[in-house]
Amino acid sequence: MGQVAFDTQEFVETLEKSGLKKEQAKAISLVVRKSHEVADIATKADINDVKRDISDVKRDIADVRKDMDARFEKTEAKIDSQIALVRKDLQLEMAGIRSEQKLIRWMLSALISGMISLIIKAFFVASV
Repeated sequence: MGQVAFDTQEFVETLEKSGLKKEQAKAISLVVRKSHEVADIATKADINDVKRDISDVKRDIADVRKDMDARFEKTEAKIDSQIALVRKDLQLEMAGIRSEQKLIRWMLSALISGMISLIIKAFFVASV
């Protein structure tokens, strides 16, 4: 923190003009000067420095946000492409399974038709 400017000579002269003795005015001036030295007072320059620091931090945060957004977009794009590949693989796999199901259905219907024809032949041909 900065120091507050304090003109001790002017202060002593002002006290003397108001009727205090020179020794008393010097003593009061010394006490006031020491109190200013002890006081932790922010000057306009200190406040402006803090404002600049805050502005720098805000700019840094904005830069980090932009970087994070860019990284998230890249990551999302990678994830989307991986999902698309998995979907294609699943569609191909499902198409293979569907064709196998059709073949199995056709074979079962052929088997059932053959069994029915054998049963019909066994009952009706034998009775004729």
